[in-house]
Amino acid sequence: MYGSRGVMFGSGVGSKRQRMMQSNPPYGGFPVVRLRGLPFNCADVDIFKFFAGLDIVDVLLVSKNGKSSGEAFVVFAGPMQVEIALQRDRQNMGRRYVEVFRCYKQDYYNAVAAEEEEGAYENNEVHVRAKSCSESKEKLEYTEVLKMRGLPYSANKPQIVEFFSGYKVIEGRVHVVCRPDGKATGEAFVEFETAEEARRAMAKDKMSIGPRYVELFPTTREEARRAESRSRQ
Repeated sequence: MYGSRGVMFGSGVGSKRQRMMQSNPPYGGFPVVRLRGLPFNCADVDIFKFFAGLDIVDVLLVSKNGKSSGEAFVVFAGPMQVEIALQRDRQNMGRRYVEVFRCYKQDYYNAVAAEEEEGAYENNEVHVRAKSCSESKEKLEYTEVLKMRGLPYSANKPQIVEFFSGYKVIEGRVHVVCRPDGKATGEAFVEFETAEEARRAMAKDKMSIGPRYVELFPTTREEARRAESRSRQ
């Protein structure tokens, strides 16, 4: 039987977490990944099934105001398990594809600390990181182009134009990135009339298209052209 944090009762998750935080392992050996795009009704057991065959030590589901955020941290028995887990990036859980990322140890530490205090991960670490991320993006040099990441595979150009309703998008310069086999990657490039308009459109960062929230990043025309060229190969 699993406890509320996805580990077996009696496994000593508290002591395991504390040992991990005290050990301060290097990034390359940190045995944690972060998941994004989980179904909102996802439970610990679903994550265990998703990573079937791997040795999971702990699952920390991230909530926002008491509701599932679609994100989680998963602790594995060792770094080799992490390498295998990363190969499951963009595989499906139900009808949703799940993104699997390496986890910076500070992200995990902050999540654990917030959860240990009041279970208020959203009110602590997420807001801090969101502010930090926004500030970092503000410091970047903007061109007329934004990159979108985390789109539903079914997203099309009209949906993207509608997403940026109220902003001056050049409709002929919206490119949904596809693999050579024609399948969508969940990314797109959007060109605006001016760099300032692209900067203004960053207000849509982390807003949703369908069931998924979308991340926006400043980028260049050159990167957009390279992505379009790869899609045509």
